Order: sequence, then structure tokens, then C-alpha cells
Amino acid sequence: MTKPPLTLFLAAPRGFCAGVDRAIKIVELALDRWGTPVYVRHEIVHNKFVVDGLRAKGAIFVEELSECPDDRPVIFSAHGVPKSVPTAAQARNLVYVDATCPLVSKVHIEAQRHADNGLQMIMIGHAGHPETVGTMGQLPEGEVLLVETPEDVATVEIRDPAKLAYVTQTTLSVDDTADVVAALQQRFPLIVGPHKEDICYATTNRQEAVKAMAPKCDAMLVVGAPNSSNSRRLVEVGARAGCQYAQLVQRATDIDWRALDGISSIGITAGASAPEVLINEVIAAFDAHYDVTQEVVETAVENVEFKVPRVLREPA
Repeated sequence: MTKPPLTLFLAAPRGFCAGVDRAIKIVELALDRWGTPVYVRHEIVHNKFVVDGLRAKGAIFVEELSECPDDRPVIFSAHGVPKSVPTAAQARNLVYVDATCPLVSKVHIEAQRHADNGLQMIMIGHAGHPETVGTMGQLPEGEVLLVETPEDVATVEIRDPAKLAYVTQTTLSVDDTADVVAALQQRFPLIVGPHKEDICYATTNRQEAVKAMAPKCDAMLVVGAPNSSNSRRLVEVGARAGCQYAQLVQRATDIDWRALDGISSIGITAGASAPEVLINEVIAAFDAHYDVTQEVVETAVENVEFKVPRVLREPA
């Protein structure tokens, strides 16, 4: 039986960013250096396939530092942690390695600098997301107020409108964040913003690639985990950019083939914590169902690399 023709648009850039790559490398190097097990506080990155792979190598994932024994190393996830976590680790003389993405650390430093200058902070982010919890936890309770939408801006209660700054979670939708920033600037004209955009280069680049690809596609799949903020934003960006059907899939087995019946084009991208092996698996699944012609939609070239912490670069 002849397979129906399908144009498969592949977004570039897609998948792993430099911060995710570094975090995974940190766990692998820690296992090489200290042997098994190595403890990791929270999922190192939001991807089950990656976490399961590291678990198979000897990493133990926990939610709280209290679950870690005193005699084994612990790694903090790429999303960042509140200041209280390394303080508690030091109090217990734990060996720990911080895998916080350097671009998240930049936001932490920014928040501290604003606080040192006497400014109260507003954070644009998603309640409960580990990155938001980590950034808000850099300063004492009440010093960082969370807003998610322009509606939240209308009701937020602040100390002094003349002493106010904002930071953002690094994995948000560029467009949604712009709406919240506009609402903040309208209500608080003296609010101080970041020197440089907080939303990271990888989030922005992946969203731009999706915007370029979406109008060409009958449907679009984002390879990523349901708890991955940047992956979920890619689905929203795709739908908003004109793609009728945009869905998140963790891997090829999640593809709803009935929903795709009759399509002649599909767009494929992946969140910043999804490995290329899962993207290739999805492409192979389409190859099995269709006579595929592949086209790459490239909007940026990434060559960013972050070094791992010195303790893992020095000989044991």
C-alpha cells in the first residue's frame, strides 16, 4: 500500500539548550567522580526520559535535602534553589554541586542587587514552578511578589511604587511576558527592569522557530514533558501563530494518529530539555506512516556552551 505524502517541517533550533546540557553533564561527571549513588534535589531537568536514564546510572532523585544522607554528594537542579537550600547543605557539611543554569543564576544575582538597592521585587512567573520558587527564595519572605498575568498586576500590593523592580522566569512566552511588563510599566511608571531580557536565548529562539514554522503546518507536535514550562509555551505559541492543531508529546507512542488523519504537513519541535533521540523517534514514526519530505525551518544558530563547576573539572 502506498503511503500518503507528508511534508515534515523540522524547527531549528530545537531541543537541548546549553543549561540543560550542562546540568546533565554535571550529574554524569559527579557519578564518575564519586561513584553511586549521587543524590539530585528535584528532577535535574524536566524530562522523564533523561531522568530515567540518569537514575539507571545511579542518580537518586529526591524533592527535599532532608531526604539526602550526610555521606553522599547532592546536586541542585538546573531550575535553581532558594538560598536556604545551600545554607542547609553547608550546615550539614554536605558535598554539593549547584547545576543551576547560569541564566537563572543571572536572575538571582539581579534580584539580590535590586534588594541591596532597597527595591521591592515583582517576579513574572508561574506559581509553584521550581525556578520561580528558587528565585523568590533568594530574598526574605515578602520581598518578591509573584504575578502571572496582566490581571494580577492590577491587584498586587506593593510598599512604594518609587522603589520597585521586576524580574522574570527564564522559560516564559515572550509575547505573554511583554503584556505583563506593559501592565507593570503602566501601573508603576518608575519600575526598574532587567539590564538584559531575563527570558533566556534558548526559550526565545525556540519560540521564534515555531512562529516561522506554524503557518506552514496543518499540525504541530512539541516533544517535551508536561511539567516543562518552555515546552508548554511552545504549544501555545504554535497555536497562536496559526497552527490549527498543536500538541505536546513526550515521545512517539503519545502521537494521536486519528487526530492527524488527512494532514499533508506537520511541524516538529522540542522543548529545551528534550533530547534529540526522542525527536528522531517521532520523525521515524512519521516515516513509517507517510512518504515524508523533510524541510528544516531555521531561524537562529546556537553555539552557547556553559562550563561545569570547577570541582568537576579538577582531577579527583
